[in-house]
Amino acid sequence: MSGIDAALRARAARVVPGGMWGHMHAGRMPEGYPQFFARAEGGHVWDADGTRYVDLMCAWGPILLGHRDPAVERAAARQAALGDAMNGPAPVMVELAERLVERIAHADWAIFAKNGSDATTACVTIARAATGRRAILVAEGSYHGALPWCTPVREGVTAEDRAHQHRFRYNDLASLEAAADAAGGDLAGVILTAFRHDNVVDQEMPDPTFLRGVRALCDRRGAALILDDVRAGFRLHPGGSWEGFGVRPDLAAFSKALGNGHAIAAITGSDPLREAAARVFVTGSFWCAAVPMAAALATLEELGRRDVPGHLAALGERLRAGLAERARGFNVGLRQSGPPAMPLFLFEGDEDVRLGRAFCAAALKAGAYLHPRHNMFLCAAHTEADIEAVLRAAEPGFQAVARLQAEGG
Repeated sequence: MSGIDAALRARAARVVPGGMWGHMHAGRMPEGYPQFFARAEGGHVWDADGTRYVDLMCAWGPILLGHRDPAVERAAARQAALGDAMNGPAPVMVELAERLVERIAHADWAIFAKNGSDATTACVTIARAATGRRAILVAEGSYHGALPWCTPVREGVTAEDRAHQHRFRYNDLASLEAAADAAGGDLAGVILTAFRHDNVVDQEMPDPTFLRGVRALCDRRGAALILDDVRAGFRLHPGGSWEGFGVRPDLAAFSKALGNGHAIAAITGSDPLREAAARVFVTGSFWCAAVPMAAALATLEELGRRDVPGHLAALGERLRAGLAERARGFNVGLRQSGPPAMPLFLFEGDEDVRLGRAFCAAALKAGAYLHPRHNMFLCAAHTEADIEAVLRAAEPGFQAVARLQAEGG
């Protein structure tokens, strides 16, 4: 931390509680990480002091095609010249809903919001309205947003905010059945992330048998199956992350990558839930802003034109292989998990993430912006040269880890 960034932090500390809020607080990151950024382009970001990094966080997921993708920004600019937040939606809303229904196999309709918490909450609300029941099954440790019913931080949250929730273990069908039994005839829905991407644990892809079991349980008990595809949506499959498993939800929440950095979320659903979706009151003055919708439409057009998931998977495999090779060279225990397009690495025996933080701090100095405990994100603008740059930056990171291990911690 130096120069402009330090000055901005000092100013922010006077006018912003804690100087920053939420998951983007640099105080949660390893030493030396910047808080403020001056610009971004393609697969790179520049901090407020002008230092350039290969960006493997991609704004925590929203950047799918690359920062300031030209096609997306042209579409956004064209719509901005006509209007953005107006007394009602622009025609682009209808076109975007049509495109989502065409692209997403389970979707017969779509409505729009601004962020992931909006979308997951709307899904839960629609499930309850459709069934006339209250109970929602939620996997232990899963993140579904930052509102009181789902935030991982309990400050200011009451027990009543979590009423009518029952917990189960991801990929554990027996625990899911037990949670459903506990809910009994009050079961409204089951909400699941696209894969298990809890913080500071190895990621798990969904077991196909588990997904089929969840689908069967919801069908048997008349409950809605909700896919929280906020984090993974469009990175793993252009039609929703479960399409490769042959399991389709009743409702799905999308956000992050949908607008390639423009603030938008979508709730998609099947026909049996259409009437309930029309009855609930979910809204916001900015939810029909036209510029993000134009950006989302352009993002979907680019997804139709290019094999973005294939490109991300190939780059992710290259990164994974390179990290594994270097970890062996430094005799460091490295665990890599989850889909290659959304890489996570953790170090063996690193419960307090001290090794991960040292690794990332050293890699940052060498030009790679990584995260020590959260899954990262590749984007379509990343190149093989960017991956090689990250691997070069990882070498001083592995050196730092090996040095700490040699010192006994």
